[in-house]
Amino acid sequence: MTDWDYDFLIKLLSLGDSGVGKTTFLYRYTDNKFNHKFTTTVGIDFREKRVTYLGTGSDGTTEKTFKVHLQLWDTAGQERFRSLTTAFFRDAMGFLLMFDLTNQQSFLNVRNWMSQLQANAYCDSPDIVLVGTKADLNDLRDVQGKQARDLADRYGIPYFETSSATGAEVDQAVTTLLDLVMRRMEQSTEGPASEAANGSAATNDQAETSTSRRCAC
Repeated sequence: MTDWDYDFLIKLLSLGDSGVGKTTFLYRYTDNKFNHKFTTTVGIDFREKRVTYLGTGSDGTTEKTFKVHLQLWDTAGQERFRSLTTAFFRDAMGFLLMFDLTNQQSFLNVRNWMSQLQANAYCDSPDIVLVGTKADLNDLRDVQGKQARDLADRYGIPYFETSSATGAEVDQAVTTLLDLVMRRMEQSTEGPASEAANGSAATNDQAETSTSRRCAC
């Protein structure tokens, strides 16, 4: 794909406490590499990736391929950058809410981040995936899987335990979020344009989006 050769521009935003591994997670997803030498993000940064998204038409048999340009925004977790990062919430179409499985406090702070999202995102119930990071560090685990799953169930959102070091569940977490976003966009085309979720399509193909989708990243 060339720089402008895509059907949809989808903006996803990662958020969570400083040090939970947002930058390494996004780097693993976009470059399929692990870099443990990243420094703390200052303000906002982003990475990009092109993916192909397959849609099934209303007849249940016809498939249409959509080219998606993903912008994955990496936010600083420190309190002093909070006003800056929340300013980006309304421009994002989906959120990767991350905590560190070896840090109980980062998990407890998920509730605070959810409150920030509900106050500043494009709607009261934005598309969110809860992500536990550093799942490979079993000996250091401080958050039990049941704790995280119960919290995800309480909010009605998917949950993944991931490892940027091994790549486990990283693609699945992003793919799941992309699927949620695309389904919301599909639903928005069925009503008035004013009800559409925050996002953009590069062509008129949005009106043709399918009734059921899967991602072929």
